[in-house]
Parts: sequence; C-alpha cells; structure tokens
Amino acid sequence: MEQYADAARLVERSAVALVRGIPDQPSDDGFFGPASVTWRISGDLSAPVAGLRALLIQALHPLAMAGVDQHSDWRADPVGRLAATSGYLAVTTFGERGSAERAAARVRRIHGHVRGVDAVTGQEYCASDPELLLWVHAALVDSNIVARNLFGSPLTADDADSYIEEMVVAAELVGVPAELVPDSAAALSRYLAFVRPQLQCTPAAKQSTAYLLDPPGLDDEVAEIWQDIREAVLISLPAWAKDSYGYQAPELTVSRRDEIRQALGVLDAVFLGEPGVLEARQRITLRMRAHAGGGPPAQAAAAGTGDRPPGQTAAHASARA
Repeated sequence: MEQYADAARLVERSAVALVRGIPDQPSDDGFFGPASVTWRISGDLSAPVAGLRALLIQALHPLAMAGVDQHSDWRADPVGRLAATSGYLAVTTFGERGSAERAAARVRRIHGHVRGVDAVTGQEYCASDPELLLWVHAALVDSNIVARNLFGSPLTADDADSYIEEMVVAAELVGVPAELVPDSAAALSRYLAFVRPQLQCTPAAKQSTAYLLDPPGLDDEVAEIWQDIREAVLISLPAWAKDSYGYQAPELTVSRRDEIRQALGVLDAVFLGEPGVLEARQRITLRMRAHAGGGPPAQAAAAGTGDRPPGQTAAHASARA
C-alpha cells in the first residue's frame, strides 16, 4: 500500500473534472440527450458505489488489469486517474458530440500505445483490443444498474434495457464494434457469464482494489463516509467476485441500507459544496425539464437519429430507431 500516493483532494479534483465536462451553452445534446435514461441515472446518489464496484470487477480481468498496472500513473496519482475517468464520463455523457468524439479519440490514441505481456498469465495484451474495452464497458454499465437498484432509485426492467441499449454508443466511441456490445439486460447477463472463466484476482488487482476500498489521505469527513461506501461496494459485488477477492460482506438489512443511503447523501452534499458543481447540475436539470415540456423526445444516439460516432453503421442506427 505504501507504493500509492495519498488520496488527498479526491472530492475537489473530481468536482473540477465534472464541471469541466458539462458545457455551459452546448450547441447540441450530445450522444444521449435530456430524454435519455443515461442522463437520468447519472445523477443518482449511488454513483460512487457504482464507480468503485465497476473498478473492482474490471480489475478481475488479468489483461485489463495488466495494462493499467504496467502503463498508467495509477500509483503516483490515483486521484488524478479517478478524476480523469470522471471527466471523460461527464464529457461523453453530457457534452456536445464534437467534444465527446475528441475525448474518445484521445482515449483511443492512448490505448494504441498500451501493450505488453501479463506477468501472471503470460498472455499478450493491447488496450485497444475490443474484447478488453468491452469488458470495461460492461462492468460499468452493470454496476450502474446494480448500485442504483440497491442504494438509489431502482430502475424498471424497461429502463434498464433502454439504458443498456443507449450505452452501446459509449462502447462504440472507444472502439468496440456495435455488434459485439450487449444491448439488453439479458444480453449483458449472458456476456458477463461468458467472460467469467477468464477472470482471476492477480496481485495487481488485489493491491489496487485494497487501495480503492481504504484509500489513505482522505479528509476526515470523507474518510468516515468511505467506510459506508466500502461496505456498500462489497455488498453489491456478485458472489463470484467476492470469492475471487476473498472478501466477505454483511447482510444488507433495511436499516443498513438506510444508513448507507444517508452516507451517500452526506457525500453528495460535500460534493455539491465544491465550486461550480451545483451550477453544472442545474444546467443539466434545466435542460431535462425544458425537453420534457417541449414535445416528444428525439433521443439522438439512443434512437439512432442524427450524426453517429465512428463505427456505427446506418443499419445499426436504424435498428435502434
């Protein structure tokens, strides 16, 4: 653990990344838009649980973890990496199409240089491999649904399917062919089950996730809240992931769920106190309200209308209309 820098200024740096990612006066609604399920669930209080859960599940793919372990500045600046990820998600979720495409292009360029050999499995890897990118994508999408259903406002089955389908665009932006991406809850479940035999807890995965669950250097207030978030993440993990890490989680009682939700609310209040965060969220809320009162929705990317990101064919777009 001493190899990792302290997680100082976690909330502050994450807030800056979010504010930068949400445009003030956008020229378009981006790839999702105010009518999308994606916009609606992005502001849920359960987001910190979803993000950490996704990282823990992503890390169980030895090749994906090897790329992060061998090529990133994760140990030297873990908070910077988390903030950069938050900023990218904000841009691709709420930003204009051009901004989202440029952010994704930068990620694709970086991935093109990330290649090597995993010391545990002996297998070669490249971060631009669509199979690895798809694993990272699927873990995040699944985690957003699971965390919200446990600790936020549960999604209906239809909304979950719509969200998964909308997020196909996010996978395409980083280079995954659309035909490979699960577009329903059933397809996502089948995909996760298919990949499971490839997963294992490598030393790098164990070390990095131990840091995430108990990061040193947090502000006292956030550090106390983090223990509730940590427990929420462990509760939310599927049994096979807990077994792989050797983690145990307590039973989720009604009272414990309420306590975790309260802790998430306090963390969100701390986050809202950072400069620009409230205003950025208000911009999104106003756009959603304006769209809800302005006639039938035109779900840009989710419905396959308008411009498409690189790799999305017209046939695929029309199939989603």
